[in-house]
Amino acid sequence: MSLASPSSTAGASAEAQRLDPALLAVVANRLDAIVREMTSTLLRAGRSAVINVARDFSCSIVTADDDLLSSAEGLPVHVFGSHLQTAAMRELHPDFREGDAFLDNDPYVGNTHHADHTILVPVFAGDLHMFTAVAKAHQADAGNGLPTTYTPFAVDIYEEGALSFPCVQVQRDHADIDDVIRMCRRRIRVPDQWYGDYLATLGAARTGERRLHELVDKYGVELIQQFVVEWFDYSERRMSHAISELPSGTVVGRGQHDSFGPFPPIPIKIEATVDSEAGTVEIDLRDNVDCVPAGLNLSRATAVNNVVTGLFNVLDPDVPHNAGSFRRITVHLRENCVVGIPTHPTCCSMATTNVADRVVNITQSAFEGAGDGLGVAQGGSGMGIGYAVISGQDWRTGGPYVNQMFMGNNGGPATAHCDGWLTWTLPVAAGLLYRDSVEIDEQKYPISVQSLRLQSDSGGAGRFRGAPRAELVYGPKKLPMSVIYSGDGHETPPQGIHGGLPGRGSSAMKIEKDGTRVQLDSVGLVALEAGEFVLGTDCGGGGFGDPLEREVERVLHDVLERWVSIEQARDVYGVAFTGAAEDETLAVDVEATAARRRELAGSRG
Repeated sequence: MSLASPSSTAGASAEAQRLDPALLAVVANRLDAIVREMTSTLLRAGRSAVINVARDFSCSIVTADDDLLSSAEGLPVHVFGSHLQTAAMRELHPDFREGDAFLDNDPYVGNTHHADHTILVPVFAGDLHMFTAVAKAHQADAGNGLPTTYTPFAVDIYEEGALSFPCVQVQRDHADIDDVIRMCRRRIRVPDQWYGDYLATLGAARTGERRLHELVDKYGVELIQQFVVEWFDYSERRMSHAISELPSGTVVGRGQHDSFGPFPPIPIKIEATVDSEAGTVEIDLRDNVDCVPAGLNLSRATAVNNVVTGLFNVLDPDVPHNAGSFRRITVHLRENCVVGIPTHPTCCSMATTNVADRVVNITQSAFEGAGDGLGVAQGGSGMGIGYAVISGQDWRTGGPYVNQMFMGNNGGPATAHCDGWLTWTLPVAAGLLYRDSVEIDEQKYPISVQSLRLQSDSGGAGRFRGAPRAELVYGPKKLPMSVIYSGDGHETPPQGIHGGLPGRGSSAMKIEKDGTRVQLDSVGLVALEAGEFVLGTDCGGGGFGDPLEREVERVLHDVLERWVSIEQARDVYGVAFTGAAEDETLAVDVEATAARRRELAGSRG
């Protein structure tokens, strides 16, 4: 499957005809600035906490030829499939015109999953369609049968129950088509919250439309068209060079999504072939199991964007992320595959997480097999208690509430150059999601957060350490509350590479009114009354390299921060101390450390 239009012969124009490099950079940054203004609009105007606190949305600009042009800080899981949605818009509405807007959340026509409502606004210069402004926002509720946007046990889209909009026109001449709005307000549990988020998403896309008009008015149609060609050609050259620095060959990554309920583990295999001389990568996902009768199947968009994310994670981060770079990547998919192209009515409710997170992790860690120093360890994943969808009646207003929380913390993966990112959140988001403010969530929703803390020794040990996981305890203040969550990593935690150790896995518990702790399934729905709580731990990130090679100053810092215990420092990292952390006299005992590391190295046989 090609991810972008072929290279343009216009890119081979004479040097004298090329744009000045400074102008190329100015226009490229102007486009990113437009996307950032779209992002700011949606963040500030969104009504639900999943948008205005957690920032679970993305904006992008796509060309008239359905090539991703700019995405700034968009979440990879959202933006690396925008071109599929614009292609569906053009196919289903060949007569689209200025002033139109389309609502798409259908996983069969290019969207990620039903919970991501996408607004597509075509942008014209006169009668010429030049761009499409795209704003995609995760909804607090999408009309599912259960009060959640994630239904892991749904056997098909009928049981999932979400409202589906396969690129449906929602505005004509800049005015709403009220039939669509009424449908959403009737089916979605907190209609005013949804409508506020809809207006914010629409406003973001319209902001992009206005700014793109200004850009074209300033520079002219011909110059902007030439910019697009040259920017993609430049990005392709950067991508080719980045790939050429990898050794040629094939790497294979294997892993699994852990079992849940009646479902056994879902095995996942990724095969990536690098041709460093040609500067290309082929990724094959076809040797995987068929779609499962559950909500964990990936959509076409998420199957592609998550292997692409894993690949980008092992390349030069300065390579532009657009259709020019995508020309150097081919992804092979097959129909009716759990990590491929789903066929109707397969359920893809959770296509943006869980299995998707595993695909990112397995792809980036597979490059361990390409040579020393290559690849990225696996990061914490899964939508456990800290990312649950909560719902109930708000005793303060008398009305319903529903929202997905982002208070948990999956630890980030270690790399060849640094420790794991502390606020990693999820692999599919590449650390770009925000974590909720406890205080704001308690103000917006009738919940009580008892504790939120990082756990010592939960990040995978290594020369560079995986980030630690979080532990979270919360419950309702007065009235009953439902908590729907979809954890992973309880059986197979995030793995380290090049001798790095795995991070600790996830868990979920219910705390009864008397304080008794009851183990919960990794995926489920739990009903809480006042005085009851859920306790969830996420996953720690995997480590990179031999823990005995970690700089002793880093180990000392980790112990002082309480990310690593004295015991793990001694038994895993081989670092001995004098003094005590409590009175700030803790220091590395150099001679005892050297002896301890020799002892541990010798014990490996």
